[in-house]
Amino acid sequence: MTLAPKPNILMSPPDLHPEMELLMRVVPMPSDANGNGDIFGGWIMAQVDLAGSILPGIVSRGRIATVAVNQFTFKQAVSVGDVVSLYGRVEKIGRTSITVHMEVWAERNPSQPQLFKVTEANITYVAIDLEGKPRPIHPEQA
Repeated sequence: MTLAPKPNILMSPPDLHPEMELLMRVVPMPSDANGNGDIFGGWIMAQVDLAGSILPGIVSRGRIATVAVNQFTFKQAVSVGDVVSLYGRVEKIGRTSITVHMEVWAERNPSQPQLFKVTEANITYVAIDLEGKPRPIHPEQA
């Protein structure tokens, strides 16, 4: 008995850099859409901020807060039912801050999968202490 090869259920973005990590996958629902049926940009921004905060939290080994959205580019619309994959990499580590580059890809049409880069962003997070004040990221943490 021969087993058929396992289908590639979720495609991988073809031009991702190897240092990009898959941080989150999510499927937008009808309640996330505007009157045209496209997903609200604010919903996408929220997903990017959630996924983007994972790496700085690991690197700083503690609490972090978003301090700047340095760049956010919407390249294509996202539709209800797309499988949205969020990838990220640490771009820069400062004394108290960490900048993350994010790429968002949407996979649609499961019978003939198509993959689109829909968003790119650069977001800066700051490491904070229990009082919410910036705290240094120690070199051994980076």
